[in-house]
Amino acid sequence: MHYIPNTDEDIAEMLKVIGVESEEELFSYIPYLLKKSLDLPASLSEVELLRHTMELSERNNNLQRVSSFIGGGSYHHFIPSVVSAVLSRSEFYTSYTPYQPEISQGTLQAIFEFQTYICMLTGMDVCNASMYDGASAAAEAVLMAFRHTGKSRIIASRAVNPHYRQVMKTYVGGRGGSFVEIEFELSDGSTSLEALEEAIDDSTACVVIQSPNFFGIIEKIRDFAEVVHKYGALLIVVFTEALAYGLIRPPGEFGADIVGGEGQSLGIPPGFGGPNLGLLGCRLDYLRNLPGRLVGETTDVNGKRAYVLTLTAREQHIRRAKAASNICSNEGLCALAAAVYLSSLGKEGLFNISKINHLKSEYTKRMLLAIPGVRLKFGNSTFNEFVIEIEENPEKLLEQLAERGVIGGISLAKYYSELSNSILITVTEMNTLEDIEKLAEEFRKLIQE
Repeated sequence: MHYIPNTDEDIAEMLKVIGVESEEELFSYIPYLLKKSLDLPASLSEVELLRHTMELSERNNNLQRVSSFIGGGSYHHFIPSVVSAVLSRSEFYTSYTPYQPEISQGTLQAIFEFQTYICMLTGMDVCNASMYDGASAAAEAVLMAFRHTGKSRIIASRAVNPHYRQVMKTYVGGRGGSFVEIEFELSDGSTSLEALEEAIDDSTACVVIQSPNFFGIIEKIRDFAEVVHKYGALLIVVFTEALAYGLIRPPGEFGADIVGGEGQSLGIPPGFGGPNLGLLGCRLDYLRNLPGRLVGETTDVNGKRAYVLTLTAREQHIRRAKAASNICSNEGLCALAAAVYLSSLGKEGLFNISKINHLKSEYTKRMLLAIPGVRLKFGNSTFNEFVIEIEENPEKLLEQLAERGVIGGISLAKYYSELSNSILITVTEMNTLEDIEKLAEEFRKLIQE
């Protein structure tokens, strides 16, 4: 059992019901019961205990433990055991579309609470539940701008995740729209405000930027909002690392109209390409164009709190012709994972884990920059990802690191010709100090060889 939910109060109440005073009395009838305390070491936190048991299991074979510094849209974070404990309950694990609210109150409440958490995280007025992944959420945000403005010209920063841009291009092309990309500054990795001012005009439906962007840079959203709104367009802010908003202020506070991105960091393991969780929210002005499910809170005929699907014009409902999207399912289990994860951390816990990510990233940055031949490509504020530049072939160096048990990051050459010697490094709370020191040590060895 990964997680034991019984508190001391729970145990005391159960003992009272069955008429015994203590756990000792309950088990007193068992012969050969151990009469003395075991000589056990000091207690460990959950993450330390899981790491310790993993290290013990690795003694059973000769597999080398691999430390990973790869990110770029999918991140390795610690997931409390309470997440899997709740998700594995049969009423959630096998639940289906809540067509009938009178028998789906538990599912609807879980979705409602998920929506509430994501609104708080992004600073939006309303959020749906939910999209397939961050890329589809970004593309659906663009289609929302199409419908609201009646325009079909899209401007997106090249500092947006390349996979998101590709999906947006596909969606926009299918609707007969035009897709324009603007450059990022080679000096600091941020989107060029000057390039936006040159590209935007009255035919623009929306502008898409990412913050933190693909290079980990925190964009100045307010500056972009002022320019975008001057032309009657919508500002869409996307993200891949949801945990960043535990530390930095959400896009909604800086003038973003629609926010969409990836929620995989919130209690979902990286896996092998999935599952993912698309997050999408907007201001109330654009509510009627928001695709996917919306769960509302109301009262029933007896005045008791109740949950219902609301404002949900989708293809499997009766208003098929007016459906906002062909996104067919809310990812109920993944959304529940995010809700349980966020509720287990709380506001303070989310801040602390985000701060640890940032501090470990900054420490790794300093360790690598101390190596001759390693340079910081962009000198701007970053969250838990940053870009370094080396003289050697990055792909060859990363292959050599992998042979030594270190997944050293992502070569940016395949995405950006101007960054052919650059590597995107990602650091999370799961990277120990030993992992970071090993990365720096192996980097130094390979560069000096």
